[in-house]
Amino acid sequence: SYEEIILAYPALEAVAIHRMAHLLYEKVPLIPRIMTEWAHSRTGIDIHPGAKIGENFFIDHGTGVVIGETTEIGARVKLYHAVTLGARSFQKDQHGKIKKGGKRHPTVEEDVTIYPGSTILGGETVIGARSTIGGNVFLVQSVPPDSLVYYEEKQLRIVPKRKKRPATTRDEFRE
Repeated sequence: SYEEIILAYPALEAVAIHRMAHLLYEKVPLIPRIMTEWAHSRTGIDIHPGAKIGENFFIDHGTGVVIGETTEIGARVKLYHAVTLGARSFQKDQHGKIKKGGKRHPTVEEDVTIYPGSTILGGETVIGARSTIGGNVFLVQSVPPDSLVYYEEKQLRIVPKRKKRPATTRDEFRE
């Protein structure tokens, strides 16, 4: 029901607060961050007020969603829980100092679905329109429109631990 959506879907609250914070973001720098951090604490969804998000955006089971400051999201995009749209690193000048400004987060074009646990990083990364990103995908490259991205033949390995005293380093993970 309509009432259930309003009262029981935290993503609706997070997106509504983001939309208000985004309107204020250019003019009043601190208040929008306070608004979105408050929404983050209530919903588990972290949307930076600088992110540009199109109409009919939907987050399903939103816990753990992170959307970075320079992210651009087109219309009718759907994200599931634990999706990160983040930065690879900060750009640096010729002296190694961090440069302010610049696009650090991905662009997601219209009609894209991104399934749980996926991480998409980098300002040059573009997810083409009408694409689907499968669960637990890690992307640092662009995807053409109308693409399906998923892992094939993922393999879980179970190997016996070495029968030695526990080491102070993480040797037990080495082969």
